Amino acid sequence: MDKTTRQTLRTQLRQQHRQWALQPAAPEHQRALSEHLLALLEALEPDCLGVYWPMPGEVDAREAGMAWLQSAAPGSGLALPWAEQGNGLMTFRQWDGQTPASKDGCGIPSPDTREVVPDVLVVPCVGVTRSGLRLGHGGGYYDRYLAAHPHITAIGVAWSHAVLEDSALDAQAHDQHMMLVVTPDGVLPPT
Repeated sequence: MDKTTRQTLRTQLRQQHRQWALQPAAPEHQRALSEHLLALLEALEPDCLGVYWPMPGEVDAREAGMAWLQSAAPGSGLALPWAEQGNGLMTFRQWDGQTPASKDGCGIPSPDTREVVPDVLVVPCVGVTRSGLRLGHGGGYYDRYLAAHPHITAIGVAWSHAVLEDSALDAQAHDQHMMLVVTPDGVLPPT
């Protein structure tokens, strides 16, 4: 799959996500996904959980992250990404669950706090294959971050309509696979 075809698929899926988010069933699907994600996080017991600030139409993992934190071991914490536009670098910063007053280099809300490295990372998927190959927003931030931190457990989250057959995406050299994928229908183990 060439770059143009990938971009076309990305654009189509984003459009579907925005339309889907307006449907009456969307909140119910969000709740179902959050419940599956919370159960998985409770089983994984991370010390530091990385989530993200959702874009319009994206799955929102913050609620599950906050619910996990309520029952997590003392000293556990949450983190949000801080991306720098231009150099494509991303780090994670400690997050207290409140709406951040600052924004990162991409204009996404992110706290201006100390840097941390999550051991479990919830990753937004524009699309994802059943084998865990993720189609992101095209900036490569998560792929670079995961490549630099191979110890991190990467959990993709996606709407059910964004789960693609393996033949729909060709892996590129830089692509990082998700270890697990959570949808409103449940947890998809890699095939």
